[in-house]
Amino acid sequence: MRTTWNEVGTDKAVMSPVSLIVSAFAPVVDVRRTLTPQLQTGAGDTALILIDLGRGQNRMGASALAQVIGQIGNQAPDLDHPEDLKAFFAAIQQLNAEQKLLAYHDRSDGGLFGALCEMAFAGHCGVSVNLDILAMSDTEDWGDAKNWATQVEARREEMSVRALFSEELGAVIQVRSEQRSEVMNVLRSFDLGAHSHIIGKPNTRDQIEFTRDGRVIYHQPRIDLQRLWSSTSWHIARLRDNPEYADAEYDRILDSADPGITPKLSFDPLDDIAAPFLSLGARPRVAILREQGVNSHVETAYVMHRSGFEAVDVHMSDLIGGRARLDQFKGLIAVGGFSYGDVLGAGEGWAKTILFNAALTEQFAGFFGRGDTFALGVCNGCQMMSNLKAIIPGAQAWPKFTRNKSERFEARFSMVEVADSPSIFFDGMAGTQSAIAIAHGEGYADFSQTGDIDEALVAMRFVDNRGQVSETYPYNPNGSPQGITSVTTADGRFTVLMPHAERVFRTVQQSWHPAQWGEDSPWLRMFRNARRWVA
Repeated sequence: MRTTWNEVGTDKAVMSPVSLIVSAFAPVVDVRRTLTPQLQTGAGDTALILIDLGRGQNRMGASALAQVIGQIGNQAPDLDHPEDLKAFFAAIQQLNAEQKLLAYHDRSDGGLFGALCEMAFAGHCGVSVNLDILAMSDTEDWGDAKNWATQVEARREEMSVRALFSEELGAVIQVRSEQRSEVMNVLRSFDLGAHSHIIGKPNTRDQIEFTRDGRVIYHQPRIDLQRLWSSTSWHIARLRDNPEYADAEYDRILDSADPGITPKLSFDPLDDIAAPFLSLGARPRVAILREQGVNSHVETAYVMHRSGFEAVDVHMSDLIGGRARLDQFKGLIAVGGFSYGDVLGAGEGWAKTILFNAALTEQFAGFFGRGDTFALGVCNGCQMMSNLKAIIPGAQAWPKFTRNKSERFEARFSMVEVADSPSIFFDGMAGTQSAIAIAHGEGYADFSQTGDIDEALVAMRFVDNRGQVSETYPYNPNGSPQGITSVTTADGRFTVLMPHAERVFRTVQQSWHPAQWGEDSPWLRMFRNARRWVA
């Protein structure tokens, strides 16, 4: 903050505060080296290290704890030693490059207690932490020696609270126990050794516990604390969204045996079935069809290019204005995003642009009826194509996609299963279970208004983390019956799906994937299948 002077009259001046906002950016060399707070439980014996950039001061001013008990405090944390922050960044970069870090979390809101709890929540495990070294002070006057034991105990209690809840700069890292010395040596090389402490490790008892002076001073089941941590969001969701669905997500925390995302593949994603056709040099043209507001056209174009197509950007205005015609293309991908600003029924509005224009209706009907064409509708494009089913051969049983039963926009990484269907996009993928990106407010497969659930050819369903088809939220984020989230036609040329396969065709695009997976995710197979079908 700097101060400027503004003249008032001829002999008066007032100070006017001006805020300075500083932002910065830097290149990321390798996004695969991203660190998360998730404690790793399958890495053998590990240790937690606190890197304390506050140098043990543990100032409590303006902390979450102070506010909870109705106080502000006198001293707030500050960056007293800028060189420590610079060294900290360099040390973390080196340790990450050397693959010595399993998990990372900054110490911020809620202090060390909050950071450790959040790491445990993400890892679905407990943590055991020793506060002995953090609850020490070499500078305090301990008072009358006659009351030394009582005064020391009280002071240790205070220091423990400060260590757990101060929001000084710092971070907690998880490292393999056999690499602790190596990690500490790196920290010492950056003059951070004196302020870095080995404080504990994950435990298999699912308990969050803190010890000091040889005894446990606090312990709670991880599930209880996680539900408490989530309770505010739960109460808000019950008021804002569908309370039944809010309850279902909140109760999921109780499932301590939930295995988490567990992919099962029925094919080898490293097998590039489109490679023989790429070597021929021919690239069939595919229209990347978009409308005002959509935002998935770039990644869709790239994945089609990767799969051996010539991707052509086609806006609806191009078709209306005659600058492009569908008879110029072998394929059509109606992309997802926020068409028309993602107003309710946006995909239906997109379809009406076609159905209320006789020339466009004829053009689309001709494309769908050619016999050598294919089309895929994703998200808004799925909604749009499902409303065109009257001119799509074999699509009569398709549902209408309407508002999610959760009554909210859903952006998740959800497990799905590829069904056994004639879809050309899912050829050879039946039985595959893997996570996929979803982002929609209207993904509910509604057969009450149109279509036939008994006749619909299902291409994909939502499943839970145990691989069972699910109608339970949040495993099924929109509540669709029988988990349905993709349907196709009898000849398999036309498929619509709500999930965004085009956003996760590389493993680096996924928020999580098994460590042994290579560059290509299983979802790239969909687009390679289309190239093989065209041949």
